[in-house]
Amino acid sequence: MDGGDQIEITVLGALDEIPAAEWDACAGDGAIGARPVDPFTTHRFLAALESSGSVGPGTGWAPRHLVARQGGGAIAVMPLYAKGHSQGEYIFDHNWAHAWERAGGRYYPKLQSAVPFTPATGRRLLTRPGFEETGRRALIEGALTLAARMGVSGLHVTFCTEAERRWGEAAGLLGRSSQQFHWQNRGYRDFDAFLADLASRKRKAIRKERAQAQAFGGEIVALTGAAIEPAHWQAFWRFYQDTGARKWGQPYLTRAFFDAAQESLRDDILLILARRDRRWVAGALNFIGRDALFGRYWGCTEDHPFLHFELCYYQAIEAAIARGLARVEAGAQGEHKLARGYLPVATHSLHWIADEGFARAVAQYLRAEAAAVGEEIEVLTAYGPFRRGPAAEPD
Repeated sequence: MDGGDQIEITVLGALDEIPAAEWDACAGDGAIGARPVDPFTTHRFLAALESSGSVGPGTGWAPRHLVARQGGGAIAVMPLYAKGHSQGEYIFDHNWAHAWERAGGRYYPKLQSAVPFTPATGRRLLTRPGFEETGRRALIEGALTLAARMGVSGLHVTFCTEAERRWGEAAGLLGRSSQQFHWQNRGYRDFDAFLADLASRKRKAIRKERAQAQAFGGEIVALTGAAIEPAHWQAFWRFYQDTGARKWGQPYLTRAFFDAAQESLRDDILLILARRDRRWVAGALNFIGRDALFGRYWGCTEDHPFLHFELCYYQAIEAAIARGLARVEAGAQGEHKLARGYLPVATHSLHWIADEGFARAVAQYLRAEAAAVGEEIEVLTAYGPFRRGPAAEPD
């Protein structure tokens, strides 16, 4: 379907400069009315970040989204930002910035194709079905042209798909490997079937953790869609502020983002909350994709043993099984996830560095890093909790 008409590239300073349907025709995969594979690249999610002030002026995330049009219609779009720092990315380049600035260069601003504050794998070169090759090529050429015009240090495409990484490397970009922990659904009928796949010691440990967590003196509820009310967001905002202040110094998302979530994102969200003595005391926020459940944020106002693991990991597994989802992506970092059935997987990014000498140094670093990441995944997988025999050992 790739056509021969001339392609026009437009740079958007905000998502409201393009109709939602036009953006989502590229961000989706052509399945009309279906739940998006990646909820984070939808117009409604990215626009909520902008309208709430979570990105935009004063945040270090300045929208520079690209739209490729052919014959008057959009064939490809790219979420793109001019970054004034390296915060909120989760595939970090702080050491690159320090090295370049020690050498007298200016690393910021840079261009970043990403979903802000969201370490979830998904397409970044968003093309309408049938325009994959033409659209990807147009977006990369457009991004590199913009980078040259702005005089930035580089272009970074983070948490892209493996297919995009292979395509980008063939186009001359540098590929980078990182790793996360994901839970994979092996066709389990329920949580007990998942437990039966584990070694006896790990199975017993999880049952003990769940029993202690569920004895916190209250109830756990899972809410989505119309069941989510403004009061639930007010409670979760308190949890999010506490976690954000401890992890990042200040929360990335504004309070207004959760108002926007109430308005336009409730059907994309699974909110798991714990209530004790008629007060919400802890919660975990998940986004629902077509094939995966994406764990994003957790917080609490009371500490209870293992309640974090229950809300973030075990409840997420149960929800994925019930919905027939293929996996749970529980966010960045956390080797403690391994004992709870989340195994290491590779994640991917692409990079273009303007200075040729610095690009060669980065390429050498990435080769060594990729080898180390591959070895780490292999070792961690071997230490996973799954049994190796043909049947579950008796408890």
